[in-house]
Amino acid sequence: MYIIDKSLISEELFSKQFVCDLSKCKGACCVEGDTGAPLALDEIAVLEEIYPRVKPYLSVAGQSVIEQKGTSIQDKDGDFCTPTINDRECAYSVYDENGLLQCGIELAHKDGQVDFIKPLSCHLYPVRITKVGEYDALNYERWEICAAACTLGEALKVPVYTFLRDALIRKYGQDFYNEMQIIEDLRNNPPS
Repeated sequence: MYIIDKSLISEELFSKQFVCDLSKCKGACCVEGDTGAPLALDEIAVLEEIYPRVKPYLSVAGQSVIEQKGTSIQDKDGDFCTPTINDRECAYSVYDENGLLQCGIELAHKDGQVDFIKPLSCHLYPVRITKVGEYDALNYERWEICAAACTLGEALKVPVYTFLRDALIRKYGQDFYNEMQIIEDLRNNPPS
């Protein structure tokens, strides 16, 4: 475990390797699980605001669910998350011509329609953040549907934290990520 500022960082962010292999998993993380994507409180208002610009990127089923349930919902534990279509895929996900699930929010972002990339929980996956007192605990979440991502990450020798560079900088800033690189350097080249 490493500590940077108010964050507890699991060793596995450095020791495990991971690179999404969408050609293999087809975006299964947008379908599997018992709820939609976890949302931070500030993301609830953002989704409400950007929905009109994201709507054209979504499926008819996704639009229908969002218009019935809202741009975000509370799960049975009281946590906020994205709504799902028939308790399956995220209402913001959309299948492309190859059967690959993509994020409609991210597609709108790539087209310059919105500044918001996608929910941070999605951007940071496979890392999950939980609160431990005043600290954020960053842990690597293993999920069988990501086996191909682990295989590709190992082949390319890309640690989890490196794969998540942009998401970690989005959440914690460049200085935080620079500290992670220093930790990695020290792990690979311990002082003698």
